[in-house]
Amino acid sequence: MKKLRIFVSSAQKELAEERRAVKEFILHDPLLGRFVEEVFLFEDLPARDRKSDDVYLPEVDRCDVFIGILGNRYGAKNSAGKSPVELEFDRAVSAGCERLVFVKGDEDAGREPEMQALVRKVGEQVMRRRFTDTPGLIGELYASLVDLLERDGALRTTPFDDTACAGASLSDIDAGKVAEFVATAEAKGRLRLKGSREPQAVLQHFNLLRDGLPVNAAVLLFGKEPRRFFNNAQVHCFHFHGTEKRKPIASQQPYEGTLFEVIDQAVEFVLAKIDRRVGTRADGTQVPIEFEIPRSVITEAVVNAVAHRDYRSTGFVQVLLFADRIEVWNPGELPAGLTPELLREPHGPMPHNPLIAEPLFRVQYVEKAGTGTTDMIADCREAGLPEPAFRQSGPHFVTTIWRDWLTDEVLAGLGLNERQLKAIRAVKEEGRITNKMYRDAFGVTDRTALRDLRELVSLKVFERVGETGQHTYYVIKLPPRHEPDTKE
Repeated sequence: MKKLRIFVSSAQKELAEERRAVKEFILHDPLLGRFVEEVFLFEDLPARDRKSDDVYLPEVDRCDVFIGILGNRYGAKNSAGKSPVELEFDRAVSAGCERLVFVKGDEDAGREPEMQALVRKVGEQVMRRRFTDTPGLIGELYASLVDLLERDGALRTTPFDDTACAGASLSDIDAGKVAEFVATAEAKGRLRLKGSREPQAVLQHFNLLRDGLPVNAAVLLFGKEPRRFFNNAQVHCFHFHGTEKRKPIASQQPYEGTLFEVIDQAVEFVLAKIDRRVGTRADGTQVPIEFEIPRSVITEAVVNAVAHRDYRSTGFVQVLLFADRIEVWNPGELPAGLTPELLREPHGPMPHNPLIAEPLFRVQYVEKAGTGTTDMIADCREAGLPEPAFRQSGPHFVTTIWRDWLTDEVLAGLGLNERQLKAIRAVKEEGRITNKMYRDAFGVTDRTALRDLRELVSLKVFERVGETGQHTYYVIKLPPRHEPDTKE
């Protein structure tokens, strides 16, 4: 493989430290230095050559890898209203070179409007990684370049799930868990095992042995004590009172065990804390329970996080339960070519850890058709909930499941005053509000409070409980439930 030419693009004055650090790191890193011939920075040109677009844009054409670092400042514009950074990115697109883009900070509100637009534009074409400081940028850059070298075949490494588990032997595999897996997979109709059902034979059937020893996937799925080998395989669950990640925490629980066990425990943690409606036995012997968020949606989000996370990262999968949403965070990012936007459309399966995904499929935790995220969207729609959101946040992929339909986007379109918006947030956290509570909170008259509350009722945001008097209060109106279509 020929050595790479790399072009670094950013607003020079704002990100001078980051630009220089990127070049120094790449050229002096023992691994990356073997594969990189040149890192171009505009400021390294002699002063007489620093004239116009005809100097640096041809350098983009020569590069194999374009590294864009986006901050708050858009930069000076040319006669067409474009900054050098946007011109360079556009040139990299037309030249067809690999593009790696890093965005400083998690919040976009503080960026200049043109830079906000550029961040969105870039995100429609390539995966963006977030960073907060120079060491964070270097870490994200290193991971991206190593991934690029692996995809191009310059670096040959064994996938994590297919790597022999250091220090593990067959004695670390729980025979009972293997037998339970086989029985469940057969009951689901997804396994017809011929021959021996001994643990060693089952693991061999699923390619989970290397030279007679268990690979990482085998220990994670069927190990007696997976944490002995993988402390990062835990799933940490948190329940917060309000809508922000802040103390006091209502409850928290780290779960450990096999991947099957941590998935089940995390799902039950959420189901135990969200609202539910209990039906009757009119349609059968079992009493139906309907959760405010379909169980299938919660399960899919947790399974995806556990199955597709980057197990080389020291981070944990986190499940965060808020008053208005559930967030599932997992270390890693989507496979190359797949974006958060494409998750909303039909797509083929692209498992990050195929040896982990296969047994999960056999017991019906995941599907092979790549329909998991589109099924989540359909199930939320049927339940009258907003569609789930998918995003990359720095080194983590985040799935957000909304608990109600009153998202920030919906509220922004209702034309509410600040009192009403604060009242909605209060009811989300406290469960109810009365006319007196409204008056006391905002220092308004009874007439004003009544007018504000009646408007919220008319907009179907609040529902009034009780007819008149001091026992009347207001709650968030449940989203409409969509009945199944019974037409032939």
